Amino acid sequence: MSLANRLRVDVSEDRCIGAGHCVMSAPSVFDQRIEDGIVALLDPTPSSDQHGSVAEAADLCPSAAIDVRVHQRTERQAGGCYS
Repeated sequence: MSLANRLRVDVSEDRCIGAGHCVMSAPSVFDQRIEDGIVALLDPTPSSDQHGSVAEAADLCPSAAIDVRVHQRTERQAGGCYS
């Protein structure tokens, strides 16, 4: 049984000030609404090749509007239900 780390990303639109650092760091995960520049989350569970850029985006966010959590799961959990 192998282990896989999976990120779960959440954003707070209420906290976002529209600085855009997230979009510059991880454009396949974050975007900004056209009307006001507030963050739009494109991918709440980005692939492992995006983990570094997502962490950078969270670190650079001046309003701390990005929450990143790491979940470790087994291959068995990832594939379906088992009794």
